[in-house]
Amino acid sequence: MADASSLLLEVEGLRTHFRLPRGIVRAVDGVDFFIRRGEAYGLVGESGSGKTVTALSIMGLIEPPGEVVAEKIRFDGLALLELDEAGWASLRGDRICLIFQDPQVRLNPVFSIGSQLAEVLQIHRGLGRQEAWTQAKDLLSQMEIPDAQQRMRSYPHELSGGQSQRVMIAMALAMQPDLIIADEPTTALDPTIQAQILEILRRLRVAQATSMLLITHDLGVMAGNADRIGVLYAGQLVEEAEVVDIFRNPLHPYTQGLLASLPPPDHRPLRAIPGTVPDPADIPPGCRFAPRCEARRKLSLEVCEHYMPDWIRAPSGRAVRCWLYQGREGHVPPLARQFGV
Repeated sequence: MADASSLLLEVEGLRTHFRLPRGIVRAVDGVDFFIRRGEAYGLVGESGSGKTVTALSIMGLIEPPGEVVAEKIRFDGLALLELDEAGWASLRGDRICLIFQDPQVRLNPVFSIGSQLAEVLQIHRGLGRQEAWTQAKDLLSQMEIPDAQQRMRSYPHELSGGQSQRVMIAMALAMQPDLIIADEPTTALDPTIQAQILEILRRLRVAQATSMLLITHDLGVMAGNADRIGVLYAGQLVEEAEVVDIFRNPLHPYTQGLLASLPPPDHRPLRAIPGTVPDPADIPPGCRFAPRCEARRKLSLEVCEHYMPDWIRAPSGRAVRCWLYQGREGHVPPLARQFGV
């Protein structure tokens, strides 16, 4: 665990459930992580793993029939679950910004890009109209949008997907937030534009010493854009480590499967993880990854099918949820030494 003074966001025991006619959907079910000041924390997992619900839960944007319960969600000393609407209004946008994956839907189609960006600066930074317009143009230039002056008068439908996402990033950074939550910020963009946007976001985030929660299904995106990574599966974190450790020595079989599914440089066939993420309204007993786990089958680990492993953290700071590394009565973990506990 990091020193308390360095922590910006602390999440402990986060559970977000939806009570639906078909049953209780456990979208997020006991998630613990923290983000240090100035740190980029990556949250990775397949579609349906609970990544976006985690972000919306932190932002206080879950609506009925959803219910958020947590031991702690604390941002810079503020207990977020205790905030009223006025408290959230002063926090969202000013200190925590959310960048969505569908920027063209989020931009107002009847106002120009310049007027929308300038309005953000007027409301959140208290700038006058002319100063806000000038700074808005400068922000678009920083986003490497060509002909920024001309683009200020463009409307959202006149922009490409990559340009729209740059405008959304400009809006977020204009408010100089302490934390940016970027939810799949480069989805549906071609690789060249994706790399450009991630580099712009990284460079400006570092310049402003802003923390970031980067959410994606792509471990490759994490490689140059996150300091630490949490791997999410079926609403639970299964592994967390420094980004270099995740790539050099992934511990959890699910993390290993994600890395093995990345496109290989020598054009070998892709390796897929068999099976699918379990239905969050019908979670199997035991480890949630057990039905898809090759390690469980190879080692004939019956414990995986009947008992849920705990989230354990080693002295090194690495954390994992897997019976390969922790024991219980009648079960000797085969890889406990590798984990360091």
